[in-house]
Amino acid sequence: MSVQHIESRAVRSPRIGRLLDDPSPGAVDELWREVAERGSPLIEPWDDGEVLATFLWRGEAETTRAWWGLDVPLVRVPGTDLWYGSEVLPSDLRTVYCLFHDGADTLPAGPSPHGPSHLDRFNRLPFRFPGDPDDPADHDQWLSVLQCPDAPAERWTTLQPGVTAGQLVHTSMTSAALGGERPLTVYLPAGTPPDDLPVLVAFDGFQARHVLRFHTTLDNLIAAGRIPPVTALFVNSHAEERERMLSATPPIAEFVAGELLPWARRTFRVGAEQGNLAAGVSRGGLAAAYVALQAPKLFGAAISHSGSFWWPTPAEGEPCRLIREVAQDPVRDVRFYLDVGRREHMTGPGGAPSQIEVNRAMRDTLASRGYAVSYAEYSGAHDYVNWRRTFADGLLAVLGR
Repeated sequence: MSVQHIESRAVRSPRIGRLLDDPSPGAVDELWREVAERGSPLIEPWDDGEVLATFLWRGEAETTRAWWGLDVPLVRVPGTDLWYGSEVLPSDLRTVYCLFHDGADTLPAGPSPHGPSHLDRFNRLPFRFPGDPDDPADHDQWLSVLQCPDAPAERWTTLQPGVTAGQLVHTSMTSAALGGERPLTVYLPAGTPPDDLPVLVAFDGFQARHVLRFHTTLDNLIAAGRIPPVTALFVNSHAEERERMLSATPPIAEFVAGELLPWARRTFRVGAEQGNLAAGVSRGGLAAAYVALQAPKLFGAAISHSGSFWWPTPAEGEPCRLIREVAQDPVRDVRFYLDVGRREHMTGPGGAPSQIEVNRAMRDTLASRGYAVSYAEYSGAHDYVNWRRTFADGLLAVLGR
């Protein structure tokens, strides 16, 4: 996960203003009881389309802030152990954060409300990023979800009543292109023979299943008749190899087109001669677009959530290589769905352009060349809690009936 830095308007909460008029221990305890009952952060009405969010903490520290998908410094009420920080935010915002103290910058490994970084004690939406047990460098991470009152509903991410879940088969294959044994999970939709069904290749396969719930979204949309039946291949990537593996370079295309899809046809009889699709988030979104462009006879579409189209970093070469290639190369018969958070304005790695800049540039370049491209900007940052919802939008855009 990447760190976000978001600029917002800092103002004083009316409720905090009343406390500052009477910062007695009794008044502080009364506010704390309110927060315990109502949940945190404290959300107050503001202008149309906006709310005022106030983050609160009690304890001893030199500095405190609510940070990750937003960045809100907290200040101490003089003479008390209560800290607060308020920001005006979009009323449809959904993002993640936790509380950091004294310069800590590592996400908490558990749900405790204590430590140098920890969950917001009275936030009722804890969010666990499970560590991949097959990746020794991966471990659990926890965050609190900020869900403002008008945040969009997540209709497709929970198995709907009457819907039968598809089968998940955990397996592996040997790859010469990427080297070594590749752990995979194969998704087979319920009630449909898998023979020759199109395949969705999903990168970051462990998180795509456990956090993004891609397979559940497929279950629901297929059962509702919103998309035709498809199978899926969830391709895992370990932390130490992810940046190398999920780059717009020949090895990932050789693996997917030359090894993975032939293996899937031999082993599970899945994969169409054409019309398959690729999907991914961040670096995985970059890889999905690249693979589809490199193998257009196999792939008819790519879904990219907050794709890292700034790649490579300035130290590695001129940024935005794939965007330039799209502008210069022959047009392929590939459809695209791209989305990005409206709060992804942070400068990219090594001084590369921001995520929102490069996704807009990719959209414009694809459209100027005549590609079919659907594009959206959601109210959030570089967030799994948004990608898990917008994945359905991507499927409907490129496969929807």
